Amino acid sequence: MHCTKARLIVILLTSGWLAAAGQAHEFSGARAMEYTRKAVSFGPRPPGSPALAGLRSYIEAQLKQVHGCEVTEDSFTAQTPGGPIKMANVIARFPGHSGRIVVVSGHYDTKRMPNMRFVGADDGGSSTGFLLELAETVATLPHADDIELVWFDGEEAYRKEWSDTDSVYGSRHLAQRWSADGTLGRVKALINVDMIGGKDLRILNEGNSSESLRQTIWQIAQRTGYGKYFDNAESATDDDHMPFVKLGVNAVDLIDFDTSKKTYWHTAQDTLDKLAVHSFDVLGAVLTEVLKQI
Repeated sequence: MHCTKARLIVILLTSGWLAAAGQAHEFSGARAMEYTRKAVSFGPRPPGSPALAGLRSYIEAQLKQVHGCEVTEDSFTAQTPGGPIKMANVIARFPGHSGRIVVVSGHYDTKRMPNMRFVGADDGGSSTGFLLELAETVATLPHADDIELVWFDGEEAYRKEWSDTDSVYGSRHLAQRWSADGTLGRVKALINVDMIGGKDLRILNEGNSSESLRQTIWQIAQRTGYGKYFDNAESATDDDHMPFVKLGVNAVDLIDFDTSKKTYWHTAQDTLDKLAVHSFDVLGAVLTEVLKQI
């Protein structure tokens, strides 16, 4: 009888009862790492592949267990240099009451790499795992605004070279869709995360991103004791935030893109051993505070 009660308590705790009771879920880098490990276990995950479809089903199944989470799939057909490919963004919505939206996004696909087993532990895997753990945290955060977590499909270029028309398919699609239906005007901020699980974390001060939003995040990082992980020297890159930036959204890209350090980028060596739980912990702690304050 006692064993039965103990099991019941465990089930209640793990099924979202804590969220219903209003108790906070502290972001865990270890759990984010485990979610990343699961993502990587699907193998190479380019858009349109059975492996990516399997990961998408896993993400949606996990989200449906999170208290208060509304899960939708944003499906579309992308025109790529390899022909039309069916893609799908995954959106997890946590409703608020202000009419405004705060978005945290990242991509879950990996680059199509012929003749290479590219599993993208950092590039595609870390953002996937980070967002899954963040969903558990968001579920217990008081928030006036809607918070939407988005897993973008098709971030990577189909061909080797990145271009405006061959990259960020999922974010381009969603930005255009939200612009057309009026949702974009309600987006208060968009924070994109990419390649954030690697050892020796150093977040790029991305120059195309919103300056005011960057300042807010960097100040919170300093205040929480994690300022050393956020670079002060400005440089720029293209990523899933740019379709939103181009449409006037207050958006920022948080990416560790030092390829002199990340020599495994877009190689078969982008594996789980390149990641560190501490890197997930750092960004999880900072973004939890950001979501409380913006």
